[in-house]
Order: sequence, then structure tokens, then C-alpha cells
Amino acid sequence: MTTSTASADQTNHPKLATRAAWAALNAVQLAFTLLWSAGGISVALAVFALTRRQAAPLAMAHRLWAPGLLRGAGARIEVEGADELDAASAYLFAANHQSIIDVPALFAALPAPLRFVVKRELRAVPFLGWYIAAMGMVFVDRAGRRDAVKSMRRVPQILRSGQSVACFPEGTRSRDGAIRPFKGGSFAMAIEAGVPVVPVALIGTGGVLPPHGFHVRPGVIRVRVGRPIPTAELALSQRGELARRVRDEVERLYAGA
Repeated sequence: MTTSTASADQTNHPKLATRAAWAALNAVQLAFTLLWSAGGISVALAVFALTRRQAAPLAMAHRLWAPGLLRGAGARIEVEGADELDAASAYLFAANHQSIIDVPALFAALPAPLRFVVKRELRAVPFLGWYIAAMGMVFVDRAGRRDAVKSMRRVPQILRSGQSVACFPEGTRSRDGAIRPFKGGSFAMAIEAGVPVVPVALIGTGGVLPPHGFHVRPGVIRVRVGRPIPTAELALSQRGELARRVRDEVERLYAGA
């Protein structure tokens, strides 16, 4: 073996050891995530089956499941602005979308009970799909516009009942962290219900859990909550204008302005 080959082997050994350590850590974190989520969902479904009420399971997600999941991922969450919200009011929360960990981050940061607008494909996922349906979340078919509009009709009903809804108006996760244009559907529902829209910037979720694969990295997740934007005086025809205004505010919060 030549000196250069031996030197290369010595250099590669620490890299291989580091990769193996990260792979082992990710395997442990994946196992924890699956077990914690399955256990939490099972308990939540049992509570719902006994009480037929959604408030307690949703409160569990806010206080126990989401914070525990984030800790298991090695993520520390920092929340700004949520304490200025009126806990008794209903809001449409509109956030940027980078990672599947965005949902537990919002569950942990925002007042309960909180429901989400989610893609219809999640209905078929065991445990998760059952939980989402039982908790009254809104499934949306992104491929069929007519079905999507029909599903979204539930959003103003939830908002008028005094309960908040969270959505990701980009429609999909951003692969590069850039905030895409916001679609107007959710904002039309907020205008119809006459409830304020709250811009929310999620920062760091894509670093903790990137949108491709399951490679968790410890880090800080910042949730910056903006001021509510009233909709009571807006017409449905202004939903596009509202979407642009909310996106601009999310971008400002994201930049830390």
C-alpha cells in the first residue's frame, strides 16, 4: 500500500464513521417518530371514541404530541407573536411550507384547537388518516378543482363555529426554501366567514427535516406569527389581493423584518 493510499484510507475512516453515526441516529429518530405518533394517535382516537369530542385530542396534540415529536427530532422551537392573539377568536393561519415537520411545529406554536387543510392522499395512511378524519380536518383533492372547491366549503363552517384553521397556501412544500405564490382558495373561505387571516413564517423546518427523504438534523425552528389581517370588509373578488398581501407579510416575517 502506498503512502497516499494509506493517507486516503485514514481520511475516509472518520467520514465513514460519521455517516454511520448519522444513519444510526436517523434510524432511532424514525423509530421514535413512528412509535410516538402511533401511540399518540391511538390515545387520541380512544379519547375521541369515549367522549365523541374533538377538543381534548386536539389539545393533546398541542401540549404533548407535537412538543414531544420536536424534542425527539432534536429541534428547539422558538415562537414569536402567538401570545398577542386572542385565544377566544377564530383565525385562518396561513404559513409557508418547507417540510412535513411544519405541521407539528404549528400544532405546538398556535392555540388549540387547531385544524388543518391537508391533501386527500393522507386519508389512506393508516392511523394518521383515521386521526385526521376523526379530528375534522379538511381533505383537499389537489388534482380535481371541482372536488377541491367542494371540500373547501367546510373551512368557513369551521371558522364560523369559532375554531381556527391552518393552511399552506403555496399548495406544496418548497424544495429550495423560496416562498411560492399563495393560492386564493383558503383566503376566499376566510372572507366568506369574515375571520381574520394570520400570516405565519416557519423558519428552519427544512433544515431539521428536508423535503426529500428522512434525514433529521437537530436545529432551531422559529415560528413567527404576524398580526391578524381583517377580512370583514373584503369582497370575494379581493381574495387574490389578500393572498398577495399575506404572502408579502409571511416573506417579511421570514426575513426577520
